[in-house]
Amino acid sequence: MREVRRVLIINDLGVISSPGFSEINQAVLTGLQKSPYRIELYEESLDLTLFPDRVSQDRFREEIIQKYSARKPDVIIAAGPVSLKFIANLYDKFQGTPIIFCGIWGGIPDQLRHGMPFTGVLARLHPEGTLNAALHLLPSTKHVVVVGGVGEFDKGFEAIARQSFHNYESKLEFTYIFDLTMPALLERLKQLPSDTIVYHTAISQDAAGDRFIDSAQSIPMVASAANAPVFVMDDVDLRAGTVGGDLVNWADDGRIAAEMATRVLNGEKPQDIPVVTSNHAYMFDWPALKRWGMNEKNLPPGSIVLHREPSFWELYKQYVVAAIFLILVQSVAILGLLWQRARRRKAEAKLIRSEEKFSKSFRQGPLAVSIASTKDGRYIDVNETFEQQTGWCRDEVISRSPSDISLWVDPDQRSLIIKQLLAEGHARDLEVRIRRKDGQIRTTLGSAELIEVNGEPCALSVIADITERKLAEAALANVSRKLIEAQEQERSRIGRELHDDIGQRLAMLAIALEQLQQESLALPAEVRNHVGELQKQTSEIAADLQTMSHQLHSAKLQYLGIAAAMRGFCQEFGEQQKVEVDFQSHDLPSPVPPDTALCLFRVLQEAVHNSVKHSGVRHIEVRLWGTSEEIHLSVKDSGTGFDREAAKESRGLGLISMEERVKLVKGTLSINSQPKGGTTIHARVPLGSGSDSMRAAG
Repeated sequence: MREVRRVLIINDLGVISSPGFSEINQAVLTGLQKSPYRIELYEESLDLTLFPDRVSQDRFREEIIQKYSARKPDVIIAAGPVSLKFIANLYDKFQGTPIIFCGIWGGIPDQLRHGMPFTGVLARLHPEGTLNAALHLLPSTKHVVVVGGVGEFDKGFEAIARQSFHNYESKLEFTYIFDLTMPALLERLKQLPSDTIVYHTAISQDAAGDRFIDSAQSIPMVASAANAPVFVMDDVDLRAGTVGGDLVNWADDGRIAAEMATRVLNGEKPQDIPVVTSNHAYMFDWPALKRWGMNEKNLPPGSIVLHREPSFWELYKQYVVAAIFLILVQSVAILGLLWQRARRRKAEAKLIRSEEKFSKSFRQGPLAVSIASTKDGRYIDVNETFEQQTGWCRDEVISRSPSDISLWVDPDQRSLIIKQLLAEGHARDLEVRIRRKDGQIRTTLGSAELIEVNGEPCALSVIADITERKLAEAALANVSRKLIEAQEQERSRIGRELHDDIGQRLAMLAIALEQLQQESLALPAEVRNHVGELQKQTSEIAADLQTMSHQLHSAKLQYLGIAAAMRGFCQEFGEQQKVEVDFQSHDLPSPVPPDTALCLFRVLQEAVHNSVKHSGVRHIEVRLWGTSEEIHLSVKDSGTGFDREAAKESRGLGLISMEERVKLVKGTLSINSQPKGGTTIHARVPLGSGSDSMRAAG
């Protein structure tokens, strides 16, 4: 059992009120999970947007002190300048607890006295870098409109913008708009003069006192209203049509803070860990650049451009290659027939013409073509594309075999293809790895036809280099892996919050209602009965939340194993949905790899949910068993069934999700279903697949 370490995260706005602080909190959580300890995580927020004077309230301070007096944190992570000042002022109450800060702009506050154990990440915002990039993109700019709000959180960003733009006020006309209501601001932005750019700082509160989630609510309104391009401060604000700029990355701040916290938990002193500056990068939105007529060539070197539309070649490359391949194969076949017909007729004139046509197509074809003997593999002829793709010149390979030049990475594969060619007359759609003359390994897609040259059986082979396509497929699989990993992390986080926070609070509420009912004997019976009914309803809601938490993140899967977790899920699901789920397991290896267990558990969840939702049955059979090489899971019902291809085209029933999960652990998923004929879903996963691709947080 890993040792427990307590970590307190306190931030300025809260993860609901600020997408930026949400990214910081998530990055900290992900980073702490890599530590050797079992992290007991506590989160607090000053909620400056909704309660700007909260940090000055003695009651709130006393509440924090009392709350953690019996559970002193091992490390405190302060996200935001106000949170850092708040913790620094209370440091005497947390004496000796190391402080790690992140998301801090404006420098280290004076409240951090010399001798306090602290370190962290200083956020360096770069309005000046953004302005320089904007002037390169739009050199005719004369006016800069800087917009923001009146909230406590907004004032710090306003000060940074004013200070950064001070040296430019002699060259450009600056207008600072921070004291308007949101409707008045939007109307003002609709009527900006030409040659104007807008720089957005932060709007958490307008002059009327209305509150906003800055990047999620105010940014889309400002970007849609402005008749000029809108530049922003951080990557969270790059949305809804904003152009971008020199942006700070809040998630990276959280990641670095988590690494520092882990080092402190491992015994290092914060004073020995240098304070670092946050990373930043030039990031821009491609549609916004096009909308405002900005030339991508004028972007700063190393700029990241998001949401770029793919080119025609990127969209239709596989179709173009397939069409060329088909045309070439058909051309070769036609020319071969003409050549054979010319030989049969022994018409020298036609033979010469067909040979000329064949030679032209053969030499200038876009795909690599070769003719080789099926007996000893000697090359009879190759075209120019073959020379380009393999690096071998025609004179170097004629009368030599592929084994002489070590062309095939797997020589045994060639022997099998020759056998198939002699038996069937053709071999198609073969994936072959070749070794170029310079040693590069390339992947090709090829086909071969059996032809006759001077009475000798030969192989006419056509290959196309698909190395880039294979790399693209691997990249796509990596994206799928990351999406599923992010889904598992989010399931785990929500499950823990439902169980550890909301579930516990509901349980305490149920206990309080029960005590109230017992202590209110003097009240009328009607009131006591009503209190009892409220207590019962609260307990039922708490139980439902606990069930939902288990479905999102099953602790049984981690601690009791896949069989116990599946059995528990089937029992809970059956009781909740009023169906009979018959679960049986046998011959399982011990232990089952965690990735395999998580994959099969999610397939089970998706399958039984689909059965109840779509099949209309009240009985489901679930079987889990193992062999010496594989683990099998089957989910069977006798319901209405469905058309699998129609379901995949409609993106329904979660079939794509199940197939992707099983594929990532190198398994296979088969679905046997017919309308009104029932459905059986069968997943097979090899043992020792060794995939880390589905490992999720928690």
